Amino acid sequence: MGRKNWLLSGSPKGAAASAAIYSLVETCKANKINEYNYLKYLFEALPNIPFLREPQLLEDHLPWNEKIQQICK
Repeated sequence: MGRKNWLLSGSPKGAAASAAIYSLVETCKANKINEYNYLKYLFEALPNIPFLREPQLLEDHLPWNEKIQQICK
């Protein structure tokens, strides 16, 4: 069943993007946070964070962060 999901990716870049999203969703599940709330939070927060200049800022937005745990229950 999981194998068929990758057939719809269309390209190696599409497959990589799908794998990244799948990984985020599974990490949310492992950390017992709502995956929809987490992805919504990321899409709203990340454009305003200068993480390309300061990559350590990403640590504050990972699913196991206590702040994220509270926001994305």
